Amino acid sequence: MTNILLPTDFSDNAWSAIIYTLKLYQHETCKFYLLNTEKVASSRISSFSNKLLKTMLDNARKDVEKLKEQIEATNANSNHEFEAMVVLGDLDDVIEDFVPKYNIDLIAMGTKGATGAKGILFGSNTAKIFKKVKNCPILAIPNDYEFITPKQIAFPTDLNRYCDAKEIHHLQQLADLYNAKIRIVHINDNEALSDKQEKNLNVLKEYLKNFELSVHIVPSYASKETSIHDFIDELDIDILAMVYYSHSFIDGILREPVVKKIAFNLKVPFLVIPE
Repeated sequence: MTNILLPTDFSDNAWSAIIYTLKLYQHETCKFYLLNTEKVASSRISSFSNKLLKTMLDNARKDVEKLKEQIEATNANSNHEFEAMVVLGDLDDVIEDFVPKYNIDLIAMGTKGATGAKGILFGSNTAKIFKKVKNCPILAIPNDYEFITPKQIAFPTDLNRYCDAKEIHHLQQLADLYNAKIRIVHINDNEALSDKQEKNLNVLKEYLKNFELSVHIVPSYASKETSIHDFIDELDIDILAMVYYSHSFIDGILREPVVKKIAFNLKVPFLVIPE
Protein backbone atom coordinates (compact mmCIF):
# COMPACT_ATOMS: atom_id res chain seq x y z
CA MET A 1 0.00 0.00 0.00
CA THR A 2 1.19 3.50 -0.84
CA ASN A 3 0.76 6.09 1.92
CA ILE A 4 0.15 9.57 0.54
CA LEU A 5 -0.10 12.76 2.58
CA LEU A 6 -2.50 15.42 1.27
CA PRO A 7 -2.08 18.69 3.19
CA THR A 8 -5.05 20.99 2.83
CA ASP A 9 -5.95 24.54 3.77
CA PHE A 10 -9.35 24.10 2.07
CA SER A 11 -8.28 26.32 -0.84
CA ASP A 12 -9.22 25.67 -4.46
CA ASN A 13 -5.57 24.87 -5.19
CA ALA A 14 -5.51 22.24 -2.45
CA TRP A 15 -8.69 20.68 -3.81
CA SER A 16 -7.26 20.67 -7.35
CA ALA A 17 -4.10 18.97 -6.10
CA ILE A 18 -6.11 16.31 -4.25
CA ILE A 19 -8.21 15.46 -7.32
CA TYR A 20 -5.12 15.24 -9.52
CA THR A 21 -3.38 12.90 -7.06
CA LEU A 22 -6.40 10.63 -6.73
CA LYS A 23 -6.52 10.24 -10.50
CA LEU A 24 -2.76 9.77 -10.80
CA TYR A 25 -2.96 6.87 -8.31
CA GLN A 26 -6.36 5.57 -9.38
CA HIS A 27 -5.01 2.08 -10.14
CA GLU A 28 -2.90 1.82 -6.98
CA THR A 29 -3.85 0.67 -3.49
CA CYS A 30 -3.38 3.78 -1.36
CA LYS A 31 -4.11 5.28 1.98
CA PHE A 32 -4.52 9.05 1.84
CA TYR A 33 -4.01 11.18 4.91
CA LEU A 34 -5.92 14.47 4.71
CA LEU A 35 -4.01 16.83 6.96
CA ASN A 36 -5.01 20.28 8.12
CA THR A 37 -2.80 22.21 10.51
CA GLU A 38 -3.94 25.00 12.77
CA LYS A 39 -1.48 27.52 14.10
CA VAL A 40 -1.82 29.94 17.00
CA ALA A 41 0.69 32.79 16.98
CA SER A 42 2.90 32.75 20.08
CA SER A 43 1.81 36.30 20.88
CA ARG A 44 -1.79 35.09 21.13
CA ILE A 45 -1.29 31.85 23.07
CA SER A 46 -1.80 33.48 26.46
CA SER A 47 -5.11 34.96 25.33
CA PHE A 48 -6.34 31.61 24.04
CA SER A 49 -8.34 29.69 26.61
CA ASN A 50 -8.43 25.90 26.46
CA LYS A 51 -12.10 26.12 25.54
CA LEU A 52 -11.41 28.51 22.65
CA LEU A 53 -8.56 26.33 21.37
CA LYS A 54 -10.75 23.22 21.60
CA THR A 55 -13.50 25.00 19.64
CA MET A 56 -11.03 26.00 16.91
CA LEU A 57 -9.70 22.46 16.56
CA ASP A 58 -13.19 20.92 16.66
CA ASN A 59 -14.31 23.22 13.83
CA ALA A 60 -11.23 22.29 11.79
CA ARG A 61 -11.92 18.58 12.36
CA LYS A 62 -15.48 19.04 11.13
CA ASP A 63 -14.16 20.76 8.00
CA VAL A 64 -11.65 17.98 7.30
CA GLU A 65 -14.28 15.28 7.85
CA LYS A 66 -16.59 17.14 5.47
CA LEU A 67 -13.78 17.27 2.92
CA LYS A 68 -13.20 13.54 3.38
CA GLU A 69 -16.86 12.83 2.73
CA GLN A 70 -16.78 15.04 -0.35
CA ILE A 71 -13.71 13.23 -1.70
CA GLU A 72 -15.22 9.79 -1.05
CA ALA A 73 -18.34 10.84 -2.91
CA THR A 74 -16.27 12.15 -5.82
CA ASN A 75 -13.74 9.31 -5.81
CA ALA A 76 -15.61 6.02 -5.74
CA ASN A 77 -12.47 3.86 -5.76
CA SER A 78 -12.22 0.69 -3.71
CA ASN A 79 -8.41 0.92 -3.90
CA HIS A 80 -8.41 4.08 -1.83
CA GLU A 81 -8.99 4.73 1.85
CA PHE A 82 -8.83 8.03 3.69
CA GLU A 83 -8.03 9.33 7.14
CA ALA A 84 -8.76 12.93 8.16
CA MET A 85 -6.50 14.61 10.71
CA VAL A 86 -6.04 18.02 12.32
CA VAL A 87 -2.82 18.92 14.12
CA LEU A 88 -1.85 22.08 15.97
CA GLY A 89 1.42 23.58 14.73
CA ASP A 90 3.34 24.94 11.76
CA LEU A 91 2.66 22.96 8.59
CA ASP A 92 6.32 22.24 7.79
CA ASP A 93 7.09 21.12 11.35
CA VAL A 94 4.00 18.92 11.49
CA ILE A 95 4.80 17.28 8.14
CA GLU A 96 8.41 16.68 9.14
CA ASP A 97 7.17 14.65 12.13
CA PHE A 98 4.25 13.11 10.23
CA VAL A 99 6.28 11.49 7.43
CA PRO A 100 8.23 8.93 9.52
CA LYS A 101 5.38 8.39 11.97
CA TYR A 102 2.94 7.29 9.26
CA ASN A 103 5.47 5.89 6.77
CA ILE A 104 4.48 8.44 4.14
CA ASP A 105 5.68 7.60 0.62
CA LEU A 106 4.63 10.84 -1.06
CA ILE A 107 3.45 14.32 -0.16
CA ALA A 108 1.13 15.79 -2.78
CA MET A 109 0.07 19.41 -2.53
CA GLY A 110 -0.77 22.54 -4.46
CA THR A 111 1.86 25.08 -5.39
CA LYS A 112 -0.01 27.86 -3.64
CA GLY A 113 -2.26 28.22 -0.62
CA ALA A 114 -5.46 30.09 0.05
CA THR A 115 -3.67 33.45 -0.16
CA GLY A 116 -1.29 32.54 -2.99
CA ALA A 117 -0.08 35.55 -4.95
CA LYS A 118 -0.29 35.49 -8.72
CA GLY A 119 3.08 35.15 -10.42
CA ILE A 120 4.77 33.40 -7.49
CA LEU A 121 6.01 29.91 -8.32
CA PHE A 122 5.57 28.36 -4.88
CA GLY A 123 3.59 29.63 -1.91
CA SER A 124 5.49 30.12 1.33
CA ASN A 125 4.22 26.86 2.86
CA THR A 126 5.19 24.79 -0.19
CA ALA A 127 8.66 26.35 -0.32
CA LYS A 128 9.22 25.72 3.40
CA ILE A 129 8.23 22.07 3.03
CA PHE A 130 10.61 21.61 0.09
CA LYS A 131 13.43 22.92 2.25
CA LYS A 132 12.56 21.13 5.48
CA VAL A 133 11.26 17.69 4.52
CA LYS A 134 14.30 15.74 3.36
CA ASN A 135 13.05 12.18 3.64
CA CYS A 136 10.05 12.07 1.30
CA PRO A 137 9.33 13.08 -2.31
CA ILE A 138 6.94 15.99 -2.81
CA LEU A 139 4.62 16.37 -5.78
CA ALA A 140 3.58 20.00 -6.32
CA ILE A 141 0.57 20.47 -8.60
CA PRO A 142 -0.16 23.80 -10.34
CA ASN A 143 -3.48 25.44 -9.69
CA ASP A 144 -6.39 24.15 -11.80
CA TYR A 145 -4.19 21.53 -13.47
CA GLU A 146 -6.41 18.92 -15.12
CA PHE A 147 -5.26 15.32 -14.96
CA ILE A 148 -3.94 13.78 -18.15
CA THR A 149 -2.22 10.41 -18.29
CA PRO A 150 1.48 11.15 -17.83
CA LYS A 151 3.28 9.80 -20.87
CA GLN A 152 6.52 11.76 -20.56
CA ILE A 153 8.56 12.77 -17.53
CA ALA A 154 11.43 15.23 -17.84
CA PHE A 155 14.38 14.72 -15.50
CA PRO A 156 16.82 17.66 -15.71
CA THR A 157 20.27 17.11 -14.24
CA ASP A 158 23.64 18.82 -14.46
CA LEU A 159 25.29 15.34 -14.27
CA ASN A 160 27.88 16.72 -11.87
CA ARG A 161 26.52 14.68 -9.03
CA TYR A 162 26.06 10.94 -8.68
CA CYS A 163 22.42 9.92 -8.34
CA ASP A 164 22.04 6.90 -6.11
CA ALA A 165 19.48 4.11 -6.36
CA LYS A 166 17.28 5.55 -3.61
CA GLU A 167 16.84 8.86 -5.45
CA ILE A 168 16.15 7.21 -8.79
CA HIS A 169 13.69 4.80 -7.16
CA HIS A 170 11.21 7.65 -6.73
CA LEU A 171 11.48 8.49 -10.43
CA GLN A 172 11.07 4.82 -11.34
CA GLN A 173 7.94 4.53 -9.22
CA LEU A 174 6.37 7.54 -10.88
CA ALA A 175 7.18 6.32 -14.40
CA ASP A 176 5.85 2.85 -13.53
CA LEU A 177 2.34 4.18 -12.86
CA TYR A 178 1.62 4.63 -16.58
CA ASN A 179 4.76 3.32 -18.28
CA ALA A 180 5.85 6.89 -18.92
CA LYS A 181 8.89 7.71 -21.02
CA ILE A 182 11.73 9.36 -19.08
CA ARG A 183 13.60 12.15 -20.81
CA ILE A 184 16.92 13.00 -19.19
CA VAL A 185 17.70 16.67 -19.84
CA HIS A 186 21.16 18.17 -19.49
CA ILE A 187 21.72 21.85 -20.19
CA ASN A 188 25.32 21.92 -21.30
CA ASP A 189 27.48 24.98 -20.69
CA ASN A 190 30.46 23.38 -22.41
CA GLU A 191 31.09 21.82 -25.80
CA ALA A 192 31.32 18.30 -24.38
CA LEU A 193 30.53 16.40 -21.21
CA SER A 194 33.36 15.93 -18.74
CA ASP A 195 34.55 12.44 -17.82
CA LYS A 196 32.67 12.75 -14.54
CA GLN A 197 29.46 13.77 -16.31
CA GLU A 198 29.80 10.91 -18.79
CA LYS A 199 30.24 8.46 -15.94
CA ASN A 200 27.22 9.80 -14.04
CA LEU A 201 25.12 9.69 -17.20
CA ASN A 202 26.04 6.06 -17.80
CA VAL A 203 25.12 5.18 -14.20
CA LEU A 204 21.78 6.95 -14.63
CA LYS A 205 21.10 5.11 -17.89
CA GLU A 206 21.89 1.80 -16.20
CA TYR A 207 19.43 2.53 -13.38
CA LEU A 208 16.73 3.34 -15.96
CA LYS A 209 17.53 0.64 -18.51
CA ASN A 210 14.13 -1.03 -18.06
CA PHE A 211 12.28 2.16 -19.00
CA GLU A 212 11.74 3.86 -22.32
CA LEU A 213 14.48 6.46 -22.09
CA SER A 214 15.99 9.31 -24.07
CA VAL A 215 18.85 11.69 -23.33
CA HIS A 216 18.74 15.32 -24.45
CA ILE A 217 21.84 17.50 -24.34
CA VAL A 218 20.49 21.04 -24.61
CA PRO A 219 22.87 23.90 -25.45
CA SER A 220 22.93 26.70 -22.92
CA TYR A 221 21.19 29.45 -24.89
CA ALA A 222 19.29 31.08 -22.03
CA SER A 223 18.73 30.76 -18.30
CA LYS A 224 18.15 27.24 -16.98
CA GLU A 225 14.60 28.27 -16.07
CA THR A 226 13.86 29.27 -19.67
CA SER A 227 15.59 26.21 -21.15
CA ILE A 228 13.61 23.80 -18.98
CA HIS A 229 10.38 25.65 -19.61
CA ASP A 230 10.96 25.53 -23.38
CA PHE A 231 11.78 21.82 -23.19
CA ILE A 232 8.51 21.15 -21.35
CA ASP A 233 6.54 23.03 -24.00
CA GLU A 234 8.30 21.63 -27.06
CA LEU A 235 8.17 17.96 -26.02
CA ASP A 236 4.76 18.05 -24.30
CA ILE A 237 6.19 16.97 -20.96
CA ASP A 238 3.54 15.88 -18.45
CA ILE A 239 5.59 15.87 -15.21
CA LEU A 240 8.88 17.49 -14.26
CA ALA A 241 11.07 15.60 -11.76
CA MET A 242 14.27 16.85 -10.12
CA VAL A 243 16.51 15.95 -7.19
CA TYR A 244 16.67 18.69 -4.57
CA TYR A 245 20.09 19.12 -3.02
CA SER A 246 21.97 22.09 -1.60
CA HIS A 247 23.14 24.68 -4.14
CA SER A 248 21.05 23.02 -6.87
CA PHE A 249 18.78 24.67 -9.41
CA ILE A 250 15.75 24.12 -7.16
CA ASP A 251 17.59 25.50 -4.15
CA GLY A 252 18.35 28.65 -6.13
CA ILE A 253 14.67 29.14 -6.96
CA LEU A 254 13.61 28.60 -3.36
CA ARG A 255 16.09 31.21 -2.16
CA GLU A 256 14.28 33.88 -4.19
CA PRO A 257 12.19 36.28 -2.11
CA VAL A 258 8.59 35.10 -1.96
CA VAL A 259 7.34 38.56 -2.99
CA LYS A 260 9.47 38.53 -6.14
CA LYS A 261 7.86 37.34 -9.37
CA ILE A 262 9.57 34.24 -10.67
CA ALA A 263 9.48 33.66 -14.42
CA PHE A 264 9.67 29.89 -14.06
CA ASN A 265 5.91 29.42 -13.68
CA LEU A 266 5.37 25.70 -14.03
CA LYS A 267 2.48 24.45 -16.09
CA VAL A 268 2.95 20.79 -15.13
CA PRO A 269 3.23 18.89 -11.83
CA PHE A 270 6.68 18.99 -10.27
CA LEU A 271 8.13 16.00 -8.37
CA VAL A 272 10.86 17.07 -5.95
CA ILE A 273 13.02 14.08 -5.02
CA PRO A 274 14.93 14.24 -1.72
CA GLU A 275 18.69 13.95 -1.74
